Amino acid sequence: MTSTRDKFGRPIVVVTGMGLVTSLGAGKSDNWAKLTAGESGIRTITRFPTDGLKTTMAGTIDFIPVEPFSSTVLSERLADVATEEAVAQAGIGAKGDFPGPLFLAVAPVELEWQPRQDIARATGMKSGIDYDALLKASGGGRFTNLHRRFIFGSVADHLADTFGTKGSPISLSTACASGATAIQLGVEAIRRGETDAALCVATDGSVNAEALIRFSLLSALSTHNDPPHAAARPFSKNRDGFVMAEGAGALVLESLEAATARGAKILGVVAGCGELADSFHRTRSSPDGKPIVGCVRNALADAGVGIEQIDYINAHGTGTPENDKMEYLGISMVFGERAKEIPVSSNKSMVGHTLSAAGAVEAVVSLLTLEHQRIPPTINYDMPDPAIPFDVVPNKARDARVSAVMSNSFGFGGQNASLILTREPI
Repeated sequence: MTSTRDKFGRPIVVVTGMGLVTSLGAGKSDNWAKLTAGESGIRTITRFPTDGLKTTMAGTIDFIPVEPFSSTVLSERLADVATEEAVAQAGIGAKGDFPGPLFLAVAPVELEWQPRQDIARATGMKSGIDYDALLKASGGGRFTNLHRRFIFGSVADHLADTFGTKGSPISLSTACASGATAIQLGVEAIRRGETDAALCVATDGSVNAEALIRFSLLSALSTHNDPPHAAARPFSKNRDGFVMAEGAGALVLESLEAATARGAKILGVVAGCGELADSFHRTRSSPDGKPIVGCVRNALADAGVGIEQIDYINAHGTGTPENDKMEYLGISMVFGERAKEIPVSSNKSMVGHTLSAAGAVEAVVSLLTLEHQRIPPTINYDMPDPAIPFDVVPNKARDARVSAVMSNSFGFGGQNASLILTREPI
C-alpha cells in the first residue's frame, strides 16, 4: 500500500477539484483549449471611458455581467464560478456543506468613487465622496448591503455561506502572490492535522478606472494598445509592462488518506510551498535576487526535491522589464545552466495578470499541464531578450514529459511564493 505520508512524515496533500475562470472563458476545458492554442483574452476596454489614458486594454471578464459594475461584486461572482466547478469535480460533502476551512485570496477593496488627490490630478475627477452614488450602491441606504459590497472579508463571508465551509473563513492579500499563499495556508492546515480538506480560492475583478490609473502612475502597465492581444510580452526584449486582468482559481485540497478513503480521483499533489519576503521596495525586487532565490529554494526543500526533478516552470512572467529580469536572475542562481534548458512559460502572455488571483489561476494551469502532458506557450515572443536566455516555449504549445512543475508568484513589495506540484506523491 502506498504511504499517505511524505518523506518528512507529513500528510501528503492532494488536489481533488479545480475551477478556473479567466478572460479566455469560464471553466477548465475552455481555458485549456484556448491556452494551448495560444489564444489571447486581452481586449480593448469598453467597461468605462479610457479617453486620455495611456493604457486602454485589459483582460476583462465581461461575459459575467455586473450592472452597475462593482469590482467587489465581480470578484464574488468569479469566485462563485470557479469554486462551484472545483467542489463539483471533487464531489466532496453535501451541497453547501464543505467539510473544511476556506482560505481566500482577494484584492483589498476601496470605494471606487472616492478618488484620492493623486487620482484626481491624473484624471480631472472631483475628489471626495459621491454620496448619491454611495447610497445608490448600498441599495437605498441600507447599511448591510453597503457592508457586504466593500468590507475586505465580504467575499469570503459569501463563499463560506454558499459552500458551507467550516471555521472562520480567512481572507488574505499578499499582492500578486496571494493565490499561492492561499494554497500554502490550506496545505499547512492539512499537514498540521487540523482538517482533512481545505477550499483554497483566489479571485480578482479589479479592472476599474482607478486601479488602471494607479498602476499607470507606477509605470507598470503596457501601453501597447493596438493590437491589444499583442500587449503582454513576457521575457521579450520589447516588453513594456504587464496587462491588468481578471479571473479566479479554486482548488479543493485533501489529505491523500482522506481522498483515498472516499475514492476521490487524485488530480495532482501539492508537494511543496516556499515563501520569502524582502520588503526592499514597494514595486522593485531586491537587486541581488536573494529573496527570489530563497523563496524557490524553500519550495524545493519543502517538497524534498532537487532542481533536476523539476520538468517545467510556470513563471510569474509579468512582462515588466524589472520583474522578468529578476525572475531570470533568481531562477538561474538556483538552477544554474539548467535554467537555459528547462521549459519556462508565462500564462500571463494570454490571460494577462490576474493580480490577487494569479497564483491560484496558474496553479490550476500547472496541474492541467501535468494532466495533459502539454506545456502552454509564451505568446507574442517575437523579439528574444539575449539577457534572458530562457526556453520560453515560444508561441506554440509543446508536448513534453512533465512530472513536477514549479509555479512562481513574485509580487509587489517583495512578497514571493513558489509551489511545487507533481503528478504523483514523491
